[in-house]
Amino acid sequence: MHKIAERMPGSASGQEVTRRAGHSVAVELSETMKLAWSIAFTQIGQIVMMTTDLAFIGHVGAEPVAAAALASRVYFLAFTFGTGLLSPIAPLVAQAFEANNLARVRRTLRMGLWATMMLSFPTMAFALCGEQILLAFGQAPDTAQLAQRYLFGLAWGATPALGFVAIRGFMGAVNRPEPILWITVAAIPLNALLAYLFIYGKLGLPRLELFGAGLATTLVNYATFLAGLWFATMRRPFHDYRVFAHLSHFDWPLMRQIIVIGMPTSIASLMGYGAFSAAALLAGLISTSALAAHQIALQVTMSLSMIPFGISMAAAVRVGHAVGRNDRPGIRRAGLAAILLGIIIAAILTLAVIAARFEIAELFLENSKNDADKTIGLATKLLLVGASFFIADAAQFIAAGSLRGLKDTRVPLLFVGIAHWLIGFSLSYLLGLKIGLGIVGIWIGLSIGTTIYAGLLVLRFHLLTNRRHPSEPIFDRASQRHCTACSAKENSEV
Repeated sequence: MHKIAERMPGSASGQEVTRRAGHSVAVELSETMKLAWSIAFTQIGQIVMMTTDLAFIGHVGAEPVAAAALASRVYFLAFTFGTGLLSPIAPLVAQAFEANNLARVRRTLRMGLWATMMLSFPTMAFALCGEQILLAFGQAPDTAQLAQRYLFGLAWGATPALGFVAIRGFMGAVNRPEPILWITVAAIPLNALLAYLFIYGKLGLPRLELFGAGLATTLVNYATFLAGLWFATMRRPFHDYRVFAHLSHFDWPLMRQIIVIGMPTSIASLMGYGAFSAAALLAGLISTSALAAHQIALQVTMSLSMIPFGISMAAAVRVGHAVGRNDRPGIRRAGLAAILLGIIIAAILTLAVIAARFEIAELFLENSKNDADKTIGLATKLLLVGASFFIADAAQFIAAGSLRGLKDTRVPLLFVGIAHWLIGFSLSYLLGLKIGLGIVGIWIGLSIGTTIYAGLLVLRFHLLTNRRHPSEPIFDRASQRHCTACSAKENSEV
């Protein structure tokens, strides 16, 4: 068991205390960066694979590209809900890891894999009904039919894709995220090869076009999941956890804990995604150029968010580690250091985007002939307005991850409704359509909503980590007793 060293008051000088505090923050930043870079590059690898698919599909025709984009949105909605429910795995494993409770580490991953199986069926069903969903939202029948072909190939990969998310959370929580990065890097050329063969029908294979693109992604998902399982079961240090021991044992209290923590995260993610989708509808009411400029700025935002996303997962793990060893100062230090790191990196990236905003807009519209100059002008304005937005977006990602490490997700869900919808979307509608600022007004509203959301999350983390009395236990007592009893029984069986 890790022990927390206690020092008598006044045992060190003020300079010594300051030096030690600075050293602790530097160590925390270093550990967070070690975790974050692997996770961030894993996410970037996923984007590279999606971009590769779209590039191959683009040679088939413009309509298949539009259909693939719509299909990806349908699949993304269901998959986002699933990944949100699996998000508690990393902090729960991290707590057990630092508490030296290997049985709880094993049981948490086991329940994560059980949750994967349960989530995969509604995810697949949602994707297989994609055509009906798109038609209900007014999409053209031909485009919806093409999108369904892509989803027919993509849907069957939901189970391994979600399972890979569970394994990624486990490996990151035990401070070994590198295998996930290696697997993703290896998957990029494999995905490109399979997509090329199936889409165009090479080496004697039938030409499957959109269905082939989805099928290639499904096969890659199975390959990455099996590779992750191999690392988790055969390679050290993962082998020592014996993750398949008692795989059939179902731990309902632990599953309920995963659902209680993960469900608000899923809903919050969908509400945030919905706010930006609603903003796109407002932009479409203004003009086609406004909608195109919105999509460019949103795509830049999604690309920049990969690094804060990695830091947020690292923050959840580092806070979970501190909770596991009952280190209250460490909890606060882990969360605030991660937020500081994210803000610094986001500020640097934001300056780069502002400096290159004209080149970025032209990159998206280099082959466009219709109102390209007007759209470029609007996009560059949005990238300027987004300067504060990008930094706030990074802060809210990481603060939310820090709160997940404390298993606090219900209050942040309330914050989403207040900040993104009640304030942000209302301001977007008022400034963009009523006052007449157009797409710039819509983005000012989005930026204000995101900034308020980030501020509320950071304040929430500050209050939770500042108000705990030294004698107050971090773990819930009932949950702790259940975990201790189950772990002792499982350890004796193993």
